[in-house]
Formats: sequence, structure tokens, C-alpha cells
Amino acid sequence: MTATKAFAAQSPTSGMAPHTIDRRDPRPDDVAIEIDYCGVCHTDIHFAQNDWGITEYPVVPGHEIVGRVTAVGPEVKSFNVGDVVGVGCMVDSCRTCSACEAGLEQYCSEGMTSTYNGQDRHDHSITFGGYSERITVSERFVVRIPEKLDIKAAAPLLCAGITTYSPLRHYGVKAGHKVGVIGMGGLGHMGVKFARALGAEVTIFTRSESKVPEAKKQGADHVVISTDEDQMAAAAENFDFMLDTVPVQHDLNPYLNCLKHDGTHILVGLLEPVEPPVEAGALVFKRRVLAGSLIGGMPETQEVLDFCAEHDVSCDVEMLDINNLNEAYERMKKGDVKYRFVIDMQTLKNG
Repeated sequence: MTATKAFAAQSPTSGMAPHTIDRRDPRPDDVAIEIDYCGVCHTDIHFAQNDWGITEYPVVPGHEIVGRVTAVGPEVKSFNVGDVVGVGCMVDSCRTCSACEAGLEQYCSEGMTSTYNGQDRHDHSITFGGYSERITVSERFVVRIPEKLDIKAAAPLLCAGITTYSPLRHYGVKAGHKVGVIGMGGLGHMGVKFARALGAEVTIFTRSESKVPEAKKQGADHVVISTDEDQMAAAAENFDFMLDTVPVQHDLNPYLNCLKHDGTHILVGLLEPVEPPVEAGALVFKRRVLAGSLIGGMPETQEVLDFCAEHDVSCDVEMLDINNLNEAYERMKKGDVKYRFVIDMQTLKNG
């Protein structure tokens, strides 16, 4: 075991503060990683503050991790010391169910092992995430960062990136399709970039007129103000897909009516019950689909990184001193970041 500097929450109200954790020595298939950067996801806040009632304290969040390999176990074949690598939202799975065998470890029948607040399948310890100096992870759950990517901006691709890329690829978005992206935050701005790179015509749906210039800057072909009844009426039955990135309860019905027949509304942000209820007739009479999607498996996570390198896609980031993490959380709650904080882990190592 190696004593490791980290930032942790000790209770729902404690805030984030320095903490020391132990990292295991590499198992035969493990990769030891010195963390350079870690993105800050809204899920981190939910766990730090126990919004979902499942947090085990102390919790060390962080599942958008980029760093350099410092050691490998004897069975590791794909990575060497010095390689630039990433770790996303999961660090293990059962590896034997049909989902795992298909490279869809996020849908593991036994449940994936989350990068933090999960339970290690070997020693049953609670997993700690990327707000730390280093991490040790099984080779299967490590990805290679392409040389062409800015490694700081690559970190959020491991959550925000794969979360929006995976459903677009799964449902076959391509040139000729019209895609609506609901929400203009960390997920939404990546959804616009990926849909554009796949050749689709992209429209941002936002409640705020003030976001129109920014939406156009991010590459949206059109912007619809969702609180404007005339604009929503004009958008009716126009879209093949709606990528819904909003993480809080909202009325899905107006957006379902924007889909063509056989259109698909994909939820990637909302985990709570749908409220108000969906009008089933909006689905039945147009054979529309209401779907959900969760991150991506390990092959697809490597694919999204390679896709971004090939198509020059990156996440817009603001660099963060880890000592300002609590302030960053408050700014994120207000939507005051464009569009993802990334912690420079040197600020932890120097602390």
C-alpha cells in the first residue's frame, strides 16, 4: 500500500478537504498511474453531498482521469511505464456476462465497479477516485490517450465525451439526420460537437436567449428557445433524434413532439423519475422511442478518444486549483463554467 494525497468529503456538509488514502500495490493485471489531470463532473457533487443517498464516506470523487503509467503488473500487455493513459467511470465488472463479453461493461449484469464509491471485487474495499495523486487500475479499464489530444482537455472525454458519443453512435446518427440537443452544459456542448462531426444537422434547445451566440459558437446550425411557444411549434415533427442532457426533472412532452415518426429521444442526464409523466400517445401514435444511455464500454471509450483525435474534437475546459474545489462546486450548481473544470493535480502534489 502507498499513502496518497487526496481530496475527500467526510459528510454531506463537510465540503471537500485534504485527506490521505492508501493505494494498493499493482496486482498482476494492474496499471499504476500518476494522475496529472482530473475532470470535475456534476456526479461528483451528487456523491460528495449524498444527494442520492448511497455515498460511503469518506468519498474521493473523480472519474475523468488522465496521467502517466508508473508501474505495470507482470500480466499487463498493452501499456508500458511512461504511457499517457486515462481512466473513466468504471474500474471493473464481472467480465463474464453477455454485456461484458460484448464490451459493454457499463451494463454488467452484476453492476459495474465505479471508479469511486464502488466496492473492489477482490478485497471489498471502497474505491477512491481521481481527486488524488495516483490510482491503480486493472489493464482492461485503462485507455490510451492519443498523442494528438491535449491531455488536459481529454480528461472530460472519459465521462462527458463518452456519455454523448455512445448513444449517437449506437443509434447510427449520420449525415442527413437532424439532431436536437437539449441543454447547453458540459454534456450538451459535447453532444453538439459529436453530432456535427458525424455529419448531422444540429439544433440546440435552450431556455435562455442569452445562450444563442454561444450555441452558434459551439457549432449548432440552429437554436430553439424552448420557452417560446412559436419556436417550439415550428420545430414540431422535425427531428430524427433528441439528445437530452438535462440532469434535473423537466417536461419531456414538448420535446417528444419535436420528433418525426420513428424518432428517438435519448436521456443521458436525468436519473430521477420522469415528472411530469410522459404522454404515452405521443409515443404510440408516432412510433417514437424514449431511450436512455449510460457512458460506454471500454472499446467504445477508446474509440471516442481516437475519434476526437481524428476529427479535432475537444472539450472546452477551465483549469482548476484543487484548493478551490468547493468554490468550483458552487459555480457548477449555478452553471457558471464553460464547460468543464479540470483539476491540475500538481496543485495537490504541491499542497
